[in-house]
Amino acid sequence: MRREVTNPRIRDVAAAAGVSHQTVSRVLNNSPKVRPDTRQLVLDVMERLQYRPNRAARALGLGRASAVTVVTSNTMLYGYAGVLEGIEQAARLAGLAVGVRVVESESPDDVRHAVEYVSDPTAGRIVVVAFDPAGAGVLRALPADVPVVAATEAGGLPGATARMIFLDERQAAADATRHLLGLGHRTVHHVAIPSEVPASARQAGWRDALAEAGAEVPEVVPAGWDLASAHEAGRRLAADPQVTAILCGNDDTALAVRRALHEAGRDVPGDVSIVGFDDVPGAAYWTPALTTVRMEFVALGRACVAALVGEPAPALHPPRLVIRESTAAPRR
Repeated sequence: MRREVTNPRIRDVAAAAGVSHQTVSRVLNNSPKVRPDTRQLVLDVMERLQYRPNRAARALGLGRASAVTVVTSNTMLYGYAGVLEGIEQAARLAGLAVGVRVVESESPDDVRHAVEYVSDPTAGRIVVVAFDPAGAGVLRALPADVPVVAATEAGGLPGATARMIFLDERQAAADATRHLLGLGHRTVHHVAIPSEVPASARQAGWRDALAEAGAEVPEVVPAGWDLASAHEAGRRLAADPQVTAILCGNDDTALAVRRALHEAGRDVPGDVSIVGFDDVPGAAYWTPALTTVRMEFVALGRACVAALVGEPAPALHPPRLVIRESTAAPRR
């Protein structure tokens, strides 16, 4: 026997009426783009299912609840967590509730499910953390009538039309590379984290500085978000005695590379200098303390909310190099 739907949502109405959830949203918002017969069909289904717009009722003029939903593939990595913290701080001050929708992967099904979830007006305004293919896939697939702002890599994402806010990682990576070259290293190797674009801003800045100095541009050594892949990348570099300086895609990568160098008997910074990226809270307390690029992820999250609600965006301080003990002149 068919079970009756209880506490129906907008997707239940769409399924029963045989229309998209966007069409139901347009009916709720009195959009002139809906044909009269379709509008009446949706209204009849709403009545039959006893659907009520609940907490979005006061905001139906805008079609959105007084909330912010964050779409992200990760809540644990430092950059993602920092953006989430900034969003929560700014949304709380603006009187907006905050929810999180984790998109499990970049697979078409996972992206579609996330898009359907945040297209419901009860999701409120949307912030997509699009640092990876999963977040980027959601950003590109969102309907044009969904109010959305995205936190992205520097330069934004090709193919996305939403408002995108980012930090200037390219200049920071160039500064880090120049620092190592200025110490006397002939070149700088790069262990790269995953990127949604073919050449990430961090890679581009690294290349810019090497080209400017006329230095050799080594092959990029790729790593994943996991420490094991970064450790393996570090082992490859540790085996090459010509490697004396490494720019890592983030501080977690630097930690794993540092371990691989230690296991190979190569001292940091005596034999190899290391620079990280992000400036995680523990970076200053490693042995040796990590030279790294400080990224203002919390401020980036605040700026995303400000853009959503039409307020002046807080100043985003450019990433800056923090020089500590893990970099030094190469041994002669």
